[in-house]
Amino acid sequence: MALDRSMRILIVDDYTTMLRILRNLLKQLGFENVDEARDGHEAAQLTARAKYDLIISDWNMEPMTGYELLRHVRADATNAHVPFIMITAESATENVIAAKRAGVNNYIIKPFTTEVLFAKMQAVFEKQMAG
Repeated sequence: MALDRSMRILIVDDYTTMLRILRNLLKQLGFENVDEARDGHEAAQLTARAKYDLIISDWNMEPMTGYELLRHVRADATNAHVPFIMITAESATENVIAAKRAGVNNYIIKPFTTEVLFAKMQAVFEKQMAG
C-alpha cells in the first residue's frame, strides 16, 4: 500500500536537532507537509487548531511528555483516531506496555533509520486500512 505523501504530519520533540533529523527523514521519504512542536503542550495546542493525519512524538519531554500528549490526543474525540507513533531511547517493557494501553499505534526505539521510520508508518496505516 502506498502512503499518501501529502498527509499532514505533526512531529514533536523538545530537542531541536531531533526535529530537524525527523523532518529530513520524512522529506527523504517524500513527506513535506510537516508541522513541528517543541513539547506536548505546544503539540496539544496545534492539534486543537489543525487536523493531522499522523503524530510522531518523542516520549521524554518537559513539561508535557509524549505519553501525556498521547493520552490527551486519545481523550479528544476530534483527534482520538489520529495515528500516533512514539519515539524514545527507552526500550523498557513497562513503557511500551503503558503506551500500548494508552492507544499508541507504533513505537520506534532510537536510534533508527529512514527505512525503520517508513516501515513503522506503513504498518500503522496498513493496520488502519484493515480495520
